[in-house]
Amino acid sequence: MKTLYMVSLGCPKNLVDSEVMLADFEQAGYTVVQDGEQAAVMVVNTCGFIRPAVEEAIDTILELAAFKEINPDQRLVVTGCMVQRYGAELIAELPEVDLFVGLDDFPRISELVDGLGATPRIVTRPGLASYLMDHRVGRRIATPPFRAYLKITEGCDNRCAYCMIPSIRGRLRSRTIADLTAEAIRLEQAGVRELSLIAQDLTAYGRDLGQPKTLTCLLRELLAKTSIPWVRLLYLYPSGITDELLDLMARQPRLLPYLDIPFQHVSDRMLAAMNRHYRHGVLDDLARRIRTQVPTCAIRTTMLVGFPGETDDDVTELIDSLHAWQLDHVGVFQYQDEDGSPAAQLPDKVADEEKESRYQRVMAAQALISEQRQRRYVGRLEPVLIEGVSEESDLLLEGRTRFQAPEIDGCVYITSGQVNPGDIVMVRITEAHTYDLVGEVIDGQEDG
Repeated sequence: MKTLYMVSLGCPKNLVDSEVMLADFEQAGYTVVQDGEQAAVMVVNTCGFIRPAVEEAIDTILELAAFKEINPDQRLVVTGCMVQRYGAELIAELPEVDLFVGLDDFPRISELVDGLGATPRIVTRPGLASYLMDHRVGRRIATPPFRAYLKITEGCDNRCAYCMIPSIRGRLRSRTIADLTAEAIRLEQAGVRELSLIAQDLTAYGRDLGQPKTLTCLLRELLAKTSIPWVRLLYLYPSGITDELLDLMARQPRLLPYLDIPFQHVSDRMLAAMNRHYRHGVLDDLARRIRTQVPTCAIRTTMLVGFPGETDDDVTELIDSLHAWQLDHVGVFQYQDEDGSPAAQLPDKVADEEKESRYQRVMAAQALISEQRQRRYVGRLEPVLIEGVSEESDLLLEGRTRFQAPEIDGCVYITSGQVNPGDIVMVRITEAHTYDLVGEVIDGQEDG
């Protein structure tokens, strides 16, 4: 039987690629199963731009390879960023794998699998990846059916010193507004109620199209051509956020008051070393503009500690800035050298123990801020998108406010009310915790 088991690792951008592959396999007659042991073909779509992601991918590959010892007829296929990054050297490192597929060929993966012979092989194209999907490409949505991601660009031109994405995914490539609108319409027809726009940098959208097409132009068209109640923006470069975008967010309630803006650091020294194209003053001004133009907006960011040359003073400045800005959600990561990145060549490395200490300091500071921010919601009525029964207890339902993105932020635990997954209902918030909220459905009130 043509049975398929797939593992998708990494970010939502990678998940969209996995959805394209799932649709291609289903078109070729494959049936998806929930256990690798039962599958004729096992696929791992890898992330590969940081060392922990590569380690996770290798662990997953070896776990699935164990099934082949029992059933040698199984095929193990690896695709994604790790394949594009390391290429043919993977054949020697992972002889258990039957087929490696790069970023330009994954949309025809079923054809490559069905044409496999006895010899392990790799299918990649030389140079940077150049593939760009369009709305005609099939997708089998792997998220709950009421929410989906819309990948608006591929690649990146920002060239941050620590990041391998441009050398893996290639230069910036934007899809057209008409193409993205067509896909959004199709997703709405399939029942999507929350559409999250994703890219390496949403604010770079359209710069390569040779005409004045911007993120704001795209959003206006999506809002005009669909009635999807929640449209969310993920991954915006700080210096690319315009007053025009904030004004649109303030005027359009369907454009959620939520911005995911990776700051990475606040120290001018560190930002320069990271090759980030802004400085502390830009971040200060951005926080002020967002709070002024969209007062209810939740701001999420990521910070990178332990970058080469970072000092205690830099970390203190970071913590002081978090207190000043009162951001809603902050993810903190510890820097690690990546072979081939400019940052790997920098002197003054920070010891692992010191990275961990700085990580704990920043996380502890933000936890107190998050707790304070969360308390604002107690007593308020908030629209909540219902996800379903909670993973914590089958006695609770789980959902998200407009201020909580799927998979990365906290959630709302719902203690009473009869609702269905995908409903957007009014919930009275009764408790606030560091990352999560608790509330009860107000009967008879549905939002959106």
